[in-house]
Amino acid sequence: MAAFPLSDLTSPLRVAPGPIDLSAVETDATPGFDGDKGDGEKALQELAPELEELQERLFADGTADGRRSILLVLQGMDTSGKGGTLRSTVGLMDPQGVRITSFKAPTEEERKHDFLWRITKALPPEGLVGVFDRSHYEDVLIARVRELAPPDEIRRRYQAINDWEADLVEQGTTIIKCMLHISAAEQKERLLARLDDPTKHWKYNPGDVDERELWPAYQEAYELAIERTNTDIAPWHVIPADRKWYRNLAIGTLLLDALRAFDLSWPEADFDVEHEKQRLLDEKPL
Repeated sequence: MAAFPLSDLTSPLRVAPGPIDLSAVETDATPGFDGDKGDGEKALQELAPELEELQERLFADGTADGRRSILLVLQGMDTSGKGGTLRSTVGLMDPQGVRITSFKAPTEEERKHDFLWRITKALPPEGLVGVFDRSHYEDVLIARVRELAPPDEIRRRYQAINDWEADLVEQGTTIIKCMLHISAAEQKERLLARLDDPTKHWKYNPGDVDERELWPAYQEAYELAIERTNTDIAPWHVIPADRKWYRNLAIGTLLLDALRAFDLSWPEADFDVEHEKQRLLDEKPL
């Protein structure tokens, strides 16, 4: 049993219907959790065994013609912790039941199709937890800020996303959408830390500084995207991300809640268990 109750941790993170003001959401808060860093790290480790078992049940269900899957969408500004979430939280699960996709700029082939074409190809099959490190939301975020598509096309994409996600949910996919909400000051500290550490230079991109100049435009793009694609069946969660340990715990709890909601049993054997057992007992030494 976890040292701290986590049942109320995720509800404050769910975005309410209507407009959202990200400037009013504290990036270093820990809503729903009263402990400190040590408590949070311990709580995450304590939920790990159940998280792993329920994920294995999902994987087993997928091999028995189950229809369930999970899609975890991670969006956020650079250094907000998408990679850290993959290591610290998603990494608690069995990798054979997880499919991670990191979307980069579309290729020439992908640009010939609708923006959701390449996203659909990367969806997790039944029984798996799929994780999108960036996602289809880039097509209404950076595309809006950098004017990579006309305003009418951006508006069309909001509804296209809603329709597409509704189809996924109907087919058995639970969608967990997380905006990792980091402050500009914290991002600056993390970028400086990368420059101070030669082992992290490979993670640094000079273009990140250019993107910082567009911070207000990105915040507005996020607010619009969240407002227009925040639905009952695929709601958004804004995760305060300045505290890495809280970010990890929050997303781990969201994953656990989704797996619990499936209420899956282990698939029943489609063979005679006792017969197979006797065959092995009667087997001659090899």
